[in-house]
Amino acid sequence: MMGVNDMTPKRERKTITEDGLLLLDKMEKDRVTTVWDRFQDQLPNCGYCEMGLSCRNCVMGPCRVDPFGEGPQVGVCGADANIIVARNLGRMIAAGAASHSDHGRDLVDVLAQVGEGNNAGYQIRDPNKLKQVAGEFGVDVGGKDDLTIASELAYQMQEDYGMRRKSLTLLARAPEKRRELWMSLGVVPRGIDRETSEMMHRTHMGVDNDWKSLLLHGIRNALSDGWGGSMIASDVSDILFGTPTPHPTKVNAGVLEEDQVNIVVHGHNPVVSEMVLHACHSPDLLARAEENGATGINLVGVCCTGNELLMRHGIAMAGNHLSTELILATGAVDMMIVDYQCIMPSISSVAACYNTKMISTSDKAKFPGMDHREFHPHNAEKMAVQVVTEAIENFVNRKEVFIPTTATDAVGGFSVEAVLGALGGTPEPLLEAIKTGKIRGAAGIVGCNNPRIQQDYGHVTLTQRLIENDILVVDTGCVSVANAKAGFKVADAISFAGPGLKEICGALGIPPVLHFGSCVDNVRILVLASALANALDVDISDLPIAGAAPEWYSEKAATIGVYFVASGVYTVLGPMPPITGSMDIVKLLTEDLESVVGATFAVEPDPENAAILIRKRIESKRAALGLDARDG
Repeated sequence: MMGVNDMTPKRERKTITEDGLLLLDKMEKDRVTTVWDRFQDQLPNCGYCEMGLSCRNCVMGPCRVDPFGEGPQVGVCGADANIIVARNLGRMIAAGAASHSDHGRDLVDVLAQVGEGNNAGYQIRDPNKLKQVAGEFGVDVGGKDDLTIASELAYQMQEDYGMRRKSLTLLARAPEKRRELWMSLGVVPRGIDRETSEMMHRTHMGVDNDWKSLLLHGIRNALSDGWGGSMIASDVSDILFGTPTPHPTKVNAGVLEEDQVNIVVHGHNPVVSEMVLHACHSPDLLARAEENGATGINLVGVCCTGNELLMRHGIAMAGNHLSTELILATGAVDMMIVDYQCIMPSISSVAACYNTKMISTSDKAKFPGMDHREFHPHNAEKMAVQVVTEAIENFVNRKEVFIPTTATDAVGGFSVEAVLGALGGTPEPLLEAIKTGKIRGAAGIVGCNNPRIQQDYGHVTLTQRLIENDILVVDTGCVSVANAKAGFKVADAISFAGPGLKEICGALGIPPVLHFGSCVDNVRILVLASALANALDVDISDLPIAGAAPEWYSEKAATIGVYFVASGVYTVLGPMPPITGSMDIVKLLTEDLESVVGATFAVEPDPENAAILIRKRIESKRAALGLDARDG
């Protein structure tokens, strides 16, 4: 694992977080298995799988190709290493694109029902953004009420999911030079679902057996998510729940309250968590909690559904992906409510050890050991009251409670609108700071936790090295929790920053690390990058910016990385993707894409070295733009 050596105590190889270490001690004492234990049980990993050289796309196999040339060099169908690795990577991209785009589809469905008057508690929270986005989709908003506009916008968004478009609507947000490049490469996405479906077709045996052609469609498939499904998801969330603005909040396991009913929301879809939040504020339910001996109801989040609530309401965050089992060991969680994505099926077993009631809510995501309560727009308000009531009833069943730390202060909620608002409504002040060199550039740090890497070490170390070198950091998802725990998300965090970044952030009253939301909100980074590129009349690939995913694990993260690189953002990964079985594909992704899309991937597990790579990239882009440069 990165961040440790053989002399490091075993428990400290798992996480850098104080609350995590203390809760790991408790779980070991309680003899409760964690994700790190299961990771250890899987070792040694299959080398063929790690290199992407195993294929089970049909039942003539499964097949594998020997990377040392001593065994089979092709599968039963004749597919060689390049074809097998490209197929596997293509299917990974398709799965990631499907997950975030389906999230967007769920939100569009709610928007459509709101427009039809079947709101059942949902409403238009940002009518200005509704009209702005509707205009982008060609909806005439003149003389129409918000519900009519919502209905027509939802219809047009649904069209983007199909096969009637020649290109996706929101591609227009990208700089013209970037759109022309995509057109010349033949990777303009035509429909969100269409590109995912086509990838699954192409990777079926006997279809596309040109590895370059497969990977080119992988770019198109990823772009259909980044500039389609995910971007729609963020926009519709803003329309329905409000465009985020900065809110003070708190993070780590210390956000749990010993004397209150603690409810944790986990997953990614704010359709559920927003209704649960509303129920937690009900005077009747608060009175019922007091009758059961609690002083209140405390709603907190983990992972991205928590980030959605943090961005809009300042709801506290108990942890990120690898914290989901740990916080249950506090014995203070009366209920965890999940929707979908990044939810380990193990948590039901852990919850049973600590009397936590587990509730699943999505018709597409059921879990062993959880009570299932499906949330739909027509019943969500009623269902939220029901599950919060059950959490209150469970409060009296607590046993030992162990809350290991006090919470850390943070600020979140920096949407593009909020950032531009802080700059006076224009990106010019940020551009001026970049031009003068007070801010050298910007980096988006995104992605998950991975038990292969000491929890949060990659995130926190990379962030610290960048901000101390005057590079502004924006983050999303699990990274945002790690950086908040590290103290990077308050105004005083400018003490961690270099002199130029400290001056700018101090003048604006913002931290040097800006929370941009959940993992689906990575697209906000693309929108801001496009605004900067348009202001300079350049392409995104010309900007002194970079991306990184130091601890990524999921198929979604692979798709995000591809659409960032395809949009012109140099991106450094921590864990190596399963592609090393084909050095042709490794070379394409880490070298040759530079001449194709103006950016490449780099793989660097050590965040200290990753920071150097990013600094060098930013300084090279500054030099190319004629700005002052210094050693990276």
